[in-house]
Amino acid sequence: MFLKWPWPGGSAMTLVACVLVALVALLHVYIMVLEMVMWERPLGRRAFGLTEEFARATRTLAGNQGLYNGFLAAGLVWGLILGLPAGRGVMLFFLGCVIVAGVYGAATASRKILFVQALPGAVALAALLLA
Repeated sequence: MFLKWPWPGGSAMTLVACVLVALVALLHVYIMVLEMVMWERPLGRRAFGLTEEFARATRTLAGNQGLYNGFLAAGLVWGLILGLPAGRGVMLFFLGCVIVAGVYGAATASRKILFVQALPGAVALAALLLA
C-alpha cells in the first residue's frame, strides 16, 4: 500500500490527523503554484493583491518563495508516506516549519498569512500530537 495508514487498529484521531496533514500539504502545493506559475497572471495578482508592475518586478522572488512552499508540501507528503508512527517526527518537523513560516509572514508581510498558513498548520500539529 502506498500510504501506510495505521488501520486497522488506528484511532479516529489518527485518521483526522493524517487528513489534516494532507490538507496542509495540498494548501502548500496550491501556494507553490500561485507563486511559481500564477504570480503575474490575474489569479496570482488577485490572490496576493499585486499590481502588474510589482508582480513583474518580483517574479523571481515569488518563484523562490514558491519553491520553499513546495518543500514544505514535499516534507509533509514524505511523512504521510512513511505512515504512523514512523512518519510522526517528519510531519511534526514540517508542520513546525509551516507554523514558523506563517507567523513570520504574518509579522512581516500580511496578517492574513497567520490564518491561511499558520492556523491550519497548528490545527494539524495539535491533531497529530493527540493521535
